[in-house]
Amino acid sequence: MSTPAFITELRSLVGQRLLWLSSAIAVVLDDEGRVLLERRADTGAWVLPGGIIDPAEQPADAAVRECFEETGVVAVPEALTSVTVSEPITYSNGDQTQYLELTFRCQAVGGRARVNDAESLEVRWYALDALPELDEGNLNRLTRALEYNGGTAYSFSGLAEVIGLPS
Repeated sequence: MSTPAFITELRSLVGQRLLWLSSAIAVVLDDEGRVLLERRADTGAWVLPGGIIDPAEQPADAAVRECFEETGVVAVPEALTSVTVSEPITYSNGDQTQYLELTFRCQAVGGRARVNDAESLEVRWYALDALPELDEGNLNRLTRALEYNGGTAYSFSGLAEVIGLPS
């Protein structure tokens, strides 16, 4: 769970102030229709695999890379299923971050589900009717990926909120 060098460099400039980062998240399904989840080492929560997009990295590439690094599963992206923004997060060291979250539905094509780095305590395939507890963000991303119908899901606050025009 080492901090990427580019973030360490940014933190040297901005300190602990809110840092806006992009992340890629993978909703990986296997041939049996199960979803891949990992239990995070830092929080103990079950989550979808994903992480920070490196500078100049394509978001779909980041989703595949993060999935493999964390879980050992090789996945191929099929669709961008949602674009969301996380709530602001304050880490235990005081650093503040907020994420632009790009979620991809992916198909598993190889590898073996296992703890593949220090970020995870467990990695498992789950039947959709036997999921562990997921936070609202992960549950929403999973639901959107499963309900994907060809259009990317996103939130829009409305014309009145964004530019002051009546809806």
